[in-house]
Amino acid sequence: MGTNLVLMYNNKVMIHLWFIICICINSCYSQQPYDSSNCYSNETSPGSRYTCNSTHDTCKTFLVYRANQNFQTISQISNLFNKNTNEILHINNLTSSSQILKQGKEVLIPIECTCSNQFYQAKLSYKNLESSTTFSNIACEVFEGLLKHVTLSDQNENQGNEPKFGDVIHVPLRCSCPKNYSSIMKGVIKYFVTYPLIQGDNFDKLSKKFGISLDDFLEANQLQPLSSVFPQTVVLIPIRDANGPIKIFDIPDSPSPPPNFLPTNPFTQESTQPSNLYIAGPIIGFVLFITLVASGFYMKKLRKTDDVIDSFNPTNSTTLWSPIRTSTTSCLSPDFLVGIKYCLLNYHIEEIEKATNFFSDVNKIGDFAYKGLINGIEVMIKRMRFEDTSEVIDLHSRINHINIVNLIGVCYGESDLISWSYLVFELPKNGCLRDCLMDPCNTLNWHRRTQIVFDIATCLYYLHYCSFPSYAHMNVNSRNIFVTENWRGKLADVGGVSNNLLHGTVSQKVDIFAFGVVLLELISGREKFDGKLVKDCVGFLFGEGSEGGGCFEGLRNFVDPNLKDYSLPEALCLCFLAKDCVKDDPLHRPTVDDIMKVLAKMV
Repeated sequence: MGTNLVLMYNNKVMIHLWFIICICINSCYSQQPYDSSNCYSNETSPGSRYTCNSTHDTCKTFLVYRANQNFQTISQISNLFNKNTNEILHINNLTSSSQILKQGKEVLIPIECTCSNQFYQAKLSYKNLESSTTFSNIACEVFEGLLKHVTLSDQNENQGNEPKFGDVIHVPLRCSCPKNYSSIMKGVIKYFVTYPLIQGDNFDKLSKKFGISLDDFLEANQLQPLSSVFPQTVVLIPIRDANGPIKIFDIPDSPSPPPNFLPTNPFTQESTQPSNLYIAGPIIGFVLFITLVASGFYMKKLRKTDDVIDSFNPTNSTTLWSPIRTSTTSCLSPDFLVGIKYCLLNYHIEEIEKATNFFSDVNKIGDFAYKGLINGIEVMIKRMRFEDTSEVIDLHSRINHINIVNLIGVCYGESDLISWSYLVFELPKNGCLRDCLMDPCNTLNWHRRTQIVFDIATCLYYLHYCSFPSYAHMNVNSRNIFVTENWRGKLADVGGVSNNLLHGTVSQKVDIFAFGVVLLELISGREKFDGKLVKDCVGFLFGEGSEGGGCFEGLRNFVDPNLKDYSLPEALCLCFLAKDCVKDDPLHRPTVDDIMKVLAKMV
């Protein structure tokens, strides 16, 4: 059977299953339907939970869990799933239960899959030890999407809207048994492994990891030619009896960087200077050759003086590094003619600890993010795994825009035993947009709101069309937008993935959807409206619930009550624009170019 698969992915959004087939697969062998909505979605479909017919439908099977910053060792992962540590070590061919695993390391977890209330599930209990968490956090972050948050909420109705500290939560993990399952191919399916898809997964990787065939994969998940699957969703991996003991084969995490770009220089931990300049950057282009040569001569001259850092640090101005610091490190690499270099300050861990008051909860402003003071200037410090740092630095070295929060410096652990790194960003004075909208004492007026909308649209336009390769942000929200002293918008957490794939437009449409949500939040001042997500509350545009007042009356009720100076026609125009941005079909959403044409007439 001549069947080929190209499983294409784009920026945490869509992995296309593309088939060129000679003979179609008979769909009667399908096992469980695939649910295309992600863990955070409120939608339920037949594949949100796998169905069964009898309480006798039980089996021993497996699921895949990835090591992360909160569960870094086999011991921690075993405790999470209430499993024997030695058993998990044996299954995964590991020897140490306390060894720090590489972030993203896939671990096979043995489970007992049972049929209860017509659904397959691996029953688990989880004690909440967080003072402020949600069912979404537990389902989608702690358990990495192995069940949907709506399932977790439904199964714990007695806990209220959200879990409280000390609550014991019932966790029905998704699983399935291959009973009475047969394939058109030779052999017998022994296990269905529950596998959460992430960005970058493709069928070639899955095939190499598990030794599975395309036909088996399609049947197990009821997928047809030209079907699409998405990151942050779950699929079943069918394992044949003939494959022997189940295991995950190691494959390279990612391909080498393209030759057109200079990779980030690796960091060496031999320096004893409190703050050195960190060098990274891409090739800019031949058109800058003369500028680079001039810069080289300039830097060569500066290196002959003893006050090289002081020349960048006049005492009459406020900077992020101290005048007493000196360094003989050049801001240009030996091969500086190949491109402009991206310079960062290198901080010691003691400076980061002092700035954040030893990572006090008072200084915490987000997941692994803290505000701090360095030389009297407020900064945002984000913690991340050591191995992820160079990727973020390399990305920031390729982009430069006034509406993107600047990366200032980096801090690496002082010894090999420390696996955390810290990136230091500017922290715009007025904080994040969500906090600004929630402050009744300092209301954002209409002009400022439309200006912030325009700023973020400009930033997305730059990422989508003016950077090379193009990027999608993939995490646009009101908590990742910061407001400067002059009430201009800046986008933070720029961790998007290159769009230079055939389906790059799709990932850009994710940014468009998120932009539409932010636009509605700016208009209404709220994340939720009448208990519903703000994106689901624009029915008044079609006369829903207006009781004779028309869409203008519905709009007045929708607009932030703290706004007194807004333009009703402009607000209506932006609502219609936002409505188009959050359409379910990505292809029906506008481009950022379309958005700019609308906003340019308004701002």
